[in-house]
Order: sequence, then C-alpha cells, then structure tokens
Amino acid sequence: MSSFVWMRFLESAPERYDRGIRMLSGGRIEEAYERIAALVAAPGKRILDIGCGTGGVSLACAACGATVTGIDIDAGMLEVARRKTVPAAGQAEFLELAAAEIEDVFAEQSLDAVVSCLAMSEMSAEEQDYALRIAYSRLRQGGMIVIADETIPEGGPSRLAYRLRRLPAIALTYLLTQTATRPVRDLARRVRAAGFSEVEEKRMWSGSFLIVHGVKRGS
Repeated sequence: MSSFVWMRFLESAPERYDRGIRMLSGGRIEEAYERIAALVAAPGKRILDIGCGTGGVSLACAACGATVTGIDIDAGMLEVARRKTVPAAGQAEFLELAAAEIEDVFAEQSLDAVVSCLAMSEMSAEEQDYALRIAYSRLRQGGMIVIADETIPEGGPSRLAYRLRRLPAIALTYLLTQTATRPVRDLARRVRAAGFSEVEEKRMWSGSFLIVHGVKRGS
C-alpha cells in the first residue's frame, strides 16, 4: 500500500480525497472501512468517528444500522461527507470538531463505540494518548474502540520496501504542503494504557496498515 503521507496533499482539495485514497490503497480502502464497521456497527448502536474526513467509515457504520457522529476539523472534508447519501439503515451527522472538544459535546458513557481511520497518524503521541483516554471515558461499559492507520511493517524486507516506497512521497508531499503524516507506533500498547482490555491488532497490506481494537471493561 502506498504511503498515506499523501493524505495531506489530498486534503488540500477535499473533492479529490476519496479518489486519491482509493488509488493509493489499490482500491482496498473500502475493505478497511467495512472491517471497522463489522467490528462495532449494528442497529441502535451510537458511534463516534474521530477524524472522519469525507465520511467513509461513518457511512459504512450507518449502513449497518448505527447512528454515527463523524467529527473533523477540516470543513472542506466535512462538506464532501455531507453531500454523500446516508444509508437508509442508519443515521450519520458530521460536525466540525477537534478531538480535544469531545469532552465538551459527548457525555461520559454515552457511546457504544469509537472509531478512527487515518487520523491518529496526524496527531502527536501526546494527542493520541489524550484522544484514547477521552474515548475510554465516553464509552459505555462493554463499548469498543477501533483504530486503523498506517504503520511500519514488522519484517525486515517488508520494512525496507515500505521505507523505499515512502521516502519519495514524504519529500514531494512536504514540498507541496510543508507537512506530512507519520506512521503510528505502539498503538496497541497505547490503547491498553488508556484502560482498554481484550486488545487485538490485525495487520493488512504487507504489514503497512494496522487495525487495533479493544473493549472497555472497567468498573
């Protein structure tokens, strides 16, 4: 899978984001959306999608009957999301909101699931930890978190191939946007540190894409 540092470039013109991510993922990004939805979405479930972008995960969850709130700080991306058709099985709304504002809008233990795809890689380690802690506090007992993002492959040859593919994209994206995303590190450990149990991870696409999920089992 090509590097998601290209997300920054694609976000500069939100209308091309979906097409670009689809190309970069070799047409497999919908598979990731559907895998996330399959873990958490069902009729009556209330789900928060952090960094929802153009709404891919939110709408996949809504298609399973869930009621979803997608939040993002990019107004252009949200406008694209709002123009999409919400599946009749569920509901979806999109709010311009930062992760730091979640605690001001959502009550504690008010959500059945929190999901996020390709958003953690745009946060610092401190921001990731904060978002995970807030997600934990807003979930009901038995609620689930699912995080999907770019990561570094574990095997030596796969890691070398990943870095060779990624370097040109890093350079060009920085020239175009003066910024870049970074692959997430120690995501499963961070999810456990936030209080989640039963944490599992699944690597996809030659190990460069990771889905981590856990459950709130606290008192």
